[in-house]
Amino acid sequence: MSDRESLRQRLGAGILDLHLTLDAAAIERLLDYVDLLVRWNAAYNLTAVRDPSDMVTRHLLDSLAIAPYVEGTTLADLGSGAGLPGIPLAIAAPEREILLVDSNGKKARFLREAVRKLGLAKTRVAESRVESVEGTFDCITARAFASLGEMLRWGGHLLARGGRWLALKGRRPDDELGALPEGFGVADIVELRVPGLDAERHLVIVRRTGTKVGSGS
Repeated sequence: MSDRESLRQRLGAGILDLHLTLDAAAIERLLDYVDLLVRWNAAYNLTAVRDPSDMVTRHLLDSLAIAPYVEGTTLADLGSGAGLPGIPLAIAAPEREILLVDSNGKKARFLREAVRKLGLAKTRVAESRVESVEGTFDCITARAFASLGEMLRWGGHLLARGGRWLALKGRRPDDELGALPEGFGVADIVELRVPGLDAERHLVIVRRTGTKVGSGS
């Protein structure tokens, strides 16, 4: 069995386990993304995960686990880094307009190349600090680059009224829940089960509760 076939089987089994439906072209595009990560990682140090099999679990499946919770037609992925979870979500739903935001020049260059190579026509890259980004989005994703309160203060202005903020966390962040800025409230905390990953994963779903928001309001 080739290395790619092994990764394809691992990814396919995980997608089934997550009760998602992706066509064969999307699965190949996800594997192409892993190929890009491996190649660029040697020089750009995009991720501490080096093994392609681990990338399937810790990057692809970990990102796709939140796909059922994404709403709307526009999404901003803040602190996207190597494109996580934004690029897997873009591949899974190519009709959605997605903005990948990262202030690191090397990471932004990788994101632009990945968007081009993977043919993600509705995905754009902003090399910018979160607080400087303009516009509003139906859904915002953010991995644990800061506390919930800090993330919302920097990027809360980007969340459309009625929108949904999806914060990816490891352990349940109960100690952060009392520090949300005015105008936001936690709608739900979901314990995620990522196939093949023996680690805690939680998704904190935040909604706008008023008109006062963070930076840029």
